[in-house]
Amino acid sequence: MPAETVELHGHIIDSLTLPKVLDDILSLGGEYDIGEVRVGHRRSDPSYARIRVQAPEREVLEQILLRLRQHGAEPVDEGDVVLAPAPADGVYPEGFYVTTNHQTTIRYRGEWIEVRPSRMDGGIVFDPATGSATVKKFADLEKGDLVVVGSQGVRAAPLERSTEERNAFEFMASAVSSEKPKNAVIRAVAEQMRAVKAAGEKILFVAGPAVVHTGAGRHMVRLIEAGYVDILFSGNALAVHDVEEALFGTALGVYLNEGTPSPEGHEHHIRAINAIRAAGGLARAVESGLLTSGVMHACVRHGVEMVLAGSIRDDGPLPEVITDVIQAQRRMARAIDGVSLAVMIASMLHSIAVGNLLPAAVKTVCVDINPAVVTKLADRGTWQAVGLVTDVEPFFHELLGHLGLPRE
Repeated sequence: MPAETVELHGHIIDSLTLPKVLDDILSLGGEYDIGEVRVGHRRSDPSYARIRVQAPEREVLEQILLRLRQHGAEPVDEGDVVLAPAPADGVYPEGFYVTTNHQTTIRYRGEWIEVRPSRMDGGIVFDPATGSATVKKFADLEKGDLVVVGSQGVRAAPLERSTEERNAFEFMASAVSSEKPKNAVIRAVAEQMRAVKAAGEKILFVAGPAVVHTGAGRHMVRLIEAGYVDILFSGNALAVHDVEEALFGTALGVYLNEGTPSPEGHEHHIRAINAIRAAGGLARAVESGLLTSGVMHACVRHGVEMVLAGSIRDDGPLPEVITDVIQAQRRMARAIDGVSLAVMIASMLHSIAVGNLLPAAVKTVCVDINPAVVTKLADRGTWQAVGLVTDVEPFFHELLGHLGLPRE
């Protein structure tokens, strides 16, 4: 029977990596023989396992090894990567290696080269001239690009949380539930935000229009003013209804202070779009004095990088909204450089889209009133996401309190 020997290093016991590896071998039709296991005596000590993997056919063995690599298993007899040219623009060669969001390295002529960025659902392109490896998506792949084929010479290192991180986030990563102790979770998020800023790194917010509709816009403005928002990803709707509130005091035609509908409220968001388009965009509306409050105003005033991605549902849209989805994806991919914490608020589609761009090392918090949003985000590959099921306004209110910021 075809066989290969793999090694596992790290916290493979307490993270349940070792039993997951053994279960994957059996479930995919293989067999295993554990040659050696060394278990760390303290929580900080790494462990080690050496496993011989067998399968009835070479193709089955390759499938097993590919799965095991996602757990950090490393073949003992490692060869160089196999490269093949892309046959056409936007077309990978047959059998290409599909990337994950784990830190990945490839072996070329005996040397290990880090693949940058770490990004799921793409292919690895190697440039012999520069000795660099990068992840390319379909839209960026060019004919003749040398693409990694198969899994030989590829290592994907699973993320290992430190003991300190587990203290704050371990309980958050359990099954999604509306009955979690929300105050404790939000306090952990606030502590992480402080730590990120102290380290000189960036915080990304991904937000939907419910931030405005629930009256939480003023809370987000305080976060921006305090320097806790470096980048904002959203769509046309958040910006439009934020401007609507700033100009008319309504969101979706409802006065936020009173909770009552305006007689002509159904027109307000259209009139808000027209006013910004006439001004030449959000930045010019702020400069001219037309826009004097709200999330968009705060972002412009405090230099927050905004990427607003459009959709087929958009009215307008506003001039800053990127209507080409590929261009929007590219802008987002560039903007996340330096981000170590992503907070996703009430926006399922944007949250999943952005999650596909983030390396696994980026701590990700998803806040939504719908438990399915948190579950779907994790199911689609952003496994590091931790969730909080709650309305967004109470979340922001508590978050400001834990950050020591005024809440009214």
